[in-house]
Amino acid sequence: MREAWTDERLDDLNEHMDRGFDRVDQDLREVKSEIRDLRADIDKRFEKSADQIDKRFARLEARFDSMQRMTFAAYLTAIVGLIVTRL
Repeated sequence: MREAWTDERLDDLNEHMDRGFDRVDQDLREVKSEIRDLRADIDKRFEKSADQIDKRFARLEARFDSMQRMTFAAYLTAIVGLIVTRL
């Protein structure tokens, strides 16, 4: 290994380092672009899923409401039945 660096060797090293950093910069730009695309895709999928989830919860709430009405009607019928049978 040489002990001394000539200006020419330092210039070559500098160029080599610059090319390496240029490749890294380009790779980072590509990765950032891919991440941006992935985020957009995830946002679209989440919006679609959120709509489906909202619809399912609306149906579930309607079923609970129906069940509450039927339970109330059953209790009311039982109370009326008890009152009528006691008369």
